[in-house]
Amino acid sequence: MIIDAHTHVWPDRIAELALGGNRVPGLEARGDGTVGGLTRDMTDSGVDISCCLAIANEARHVDSVNRFVAGVADATHLAFGTVHVGLDVEENLASLERHGIRAVKIHPLFQRFALDDPRLWEIFEALGSDYAVITHVGEGGDEATNRLSSPRMIRDIARQFPDLRLMACHFGGYKILDDAEEMLSGADVVLETSWPPSLSTLRPERVRDLIRRHGAERIVFGSDWPMTSPAEEIRAIEALGLSDDETKLVLGGTLAGLLGLDR
Repeated sequence: MIIDAHTHVWPDRIAELALGGNRVPGLEARGDGTVGGLTRDMTDSGVDISCCLAIANEARHVDSVNRFVAGVADATHLAFGTVHVGLDVEENLASLERHGIRAVKIHPLFQRFALDDPRLWEIFEALGSDYAVITHVGEGGDEATNRLSSPRMIRDIARQFPDLRLMACHFGGYKILDDAEEMLSGADVVLETSWPPSLSTLRPERVRDLIRRHGAERIVFGSDWPMTSPAEEIRAIEALGLSDDETKLVLGGTLAGLLGLDR
């Protein structure tokens, strides 16, 4: 089973606008950002389940975003909702509960708050082990927004909240892989593999060694659709020279365990 930990979808009527408004310099979308577009790419690439990550850039949009992503959830699309430090802890949790969401995406680049913001840590404390959390880490914006997330922050969160089911996108440091390897290799945090425009832009031996040092049981596959092609990203994983067991863990086994899908 192949599970994609990292896809983004929006309502059809705003997908094009949302993609334009959340642009990362130097990257062009490969998909259209709609649920239908994602489903077609899943079929073409052999992905069985996609985690659909929703993001409210502003606090006032949290509940409507959660309502949308909960509405697309089914056996092949898993809803990852949103929280925002502009709401108090109770409001954030109430929205997740109201829509039956058990996983959350954090995106400092677009939400404009830091991973070490005390208000976010209050939310992490409340989430405990009941929710899975996946977050962008690293660069992709201007100098100010790039400082909102770092491998060091991920390491500190993992130490402070050992029960939090935390996943760090882009191996824990997009475009700052040296820092991520130094801070997070072997740490008690799950790392995700996406690296737009493609994982294949990294040296395969470096990625393979990173996965083996950290442990394939703490690595999950993510494409970052619609910014990449899931089929190409799966081929990049399969070309790393990992063992069959390691590849199966990365492409789905690890995430199935983390989300309880193997039960």
